Amino acid sequence: MFHRILIANRGEIALRVLRACRQLGVEAVVAYSEADRDTLAVQLADEAICIGPADARRSYLSAPAVISAALVTGCDAIHPGYGFLSEDDGFAEVVRAHDLVFIGPPSHVLERFASKEATRRLLAAHGLPTIPGSDGMLRDDAHAIAEAERIGYPVLIKPSAGGGGKGMRMVRSQRELETAMKLCRSEARAAFGDDSLYLERWLEDNRHVEVQIAVDRYGSGVHLGERDCSVQRRHQKILEESPTPALSETARAELCEKAIRAAVAAGYENVGTLEFLVDREGNFYFIEINCRIQVEHPITEMRTGIDLVATQIRIAAGEPLGFTQSDVRQTGHAIELRINAEDAENDFRPGAGVVERYLAPGGPGIRMDSHLYSGYEVPPFYDSLLGKLIAWAPDRATAIARVRSALDELVVEGIVTNVPIHRALLVNDAFLDGRMTTNLLDRVGSAAFLAAAARGQ
Repeated sequence: MFHRILIANRGEIALRVLRACRQLGVEAVVAYSEADRDTLAVQLADEAICIGPADARRSYLSAPAVISAALVTGCDAIHPGYGFLSEDDGFAEVVRAHDLVFIGPPSHVLERFASKEATRRLLAAHGLPTIPGSDGMLRDDAHAIAEAERIGYPVLIKPSAGGGGKGMRMVRSQRELETAMKLCRSEARAAFGDDSLYLERWLEDNRHVEVQIAVDRYGSGVHLGERDCSVQRRHQKILEESPTPALSETARAELCEKAIRAAVAAGYENVGTLEFLVDREGNFYFIEINCRIQVEHPITEMRTGIDLVATQIRIAAGEPLGFTQSDVRQTGHAIELRINAEDAENDFRPGAGVVERYLAPGGPGIRMDSHLYSGYEVPPFYDSLLGKLIAWAPDRATAIARVRSALDELVVEGIVTNVPIHRALLVNDAFLDGRMTTNLLDRVGSAAFLAAAARGQ
């Protein structure tokens, strides 16, 4: 096991990794930007070190700054969290070259899965069904137009690198495609430093379902069930649950078994997530793999009792997985609400400012993963995630009741949050009946969705 780990991230995930380190008896050093010097993770760390200014490109995305921080503080491993450098194969290789361990897939595994389009072809060869898409990366607009005509509109433009919905657009015509291509390339370049794009056929009224896996370096792997991430706004998840209401037990077992079998065969290592779209008929299609811990990992932990961050660390340290598929027990139902600093009434405009008062909810089956505290100043420079409110219960109806009650207890004063959209979702008939699709919010817009909920519709 490691002696000291550098946590190269911020916010709730930095605090989550720190807690896993404490559980394992490993010292934790938190790397922070000047804008994050007062965060809870910095205050609780065994040691903290500033790695640069608020600009993420000069701090959290700066490989030299992160590596130097790890070496200066005597760390033997680096945990990248999610986002930032977490799926950067070049960074992982530099970490290895400095005799440090990257907590995540090794650089050669990250390189193998770096391109979403290439990964789609690789895992299709190992038995996963995929959505029809473009033949390789889009060379230019003319190539995009030709491929879209071949696939058939509507199509989804997707960046080959990164995630979080950045650089993605659904288009229904050539005119929309030509306009969107420029925007997608610009967003992808700014977010990931890579403007490579490809196309997928758009599935109307689709569900977004993902499978959590863990594979050690010795080729032993398990799945830990699936999560439904269909409630989104502009391709970004805001509510997740497990298990999904979209699949029968037979289909659920088939999805999870195919996912872990393909990932192991393709040489995956460490904790990861395979993402799928499910169509109206219940057919599932692989779309991408996330080679890192997911924001929504707590709902899997609540259902299995397995600490996924500790599992990441153990695998990276060279330990065998330590359990088999038959040891994994999934019980009850779990729901996660992403609490963001966003104004749902104004197209989810991000906010910032001082948290004047913060109170976390409690009660049976309730978990709140957040770095907030009263007096904390939310900076305007990063992702808007403030925390995750998670509820577990023996069944879905009780989980919904618990998370609704917990949401009523949650107090975040001084800044705008997306709590109103969650209140509206938790009384929405489509959600309550388990019929939500990825366009539930975008179909009408957040303001109209909130207004309909207020009218009891």
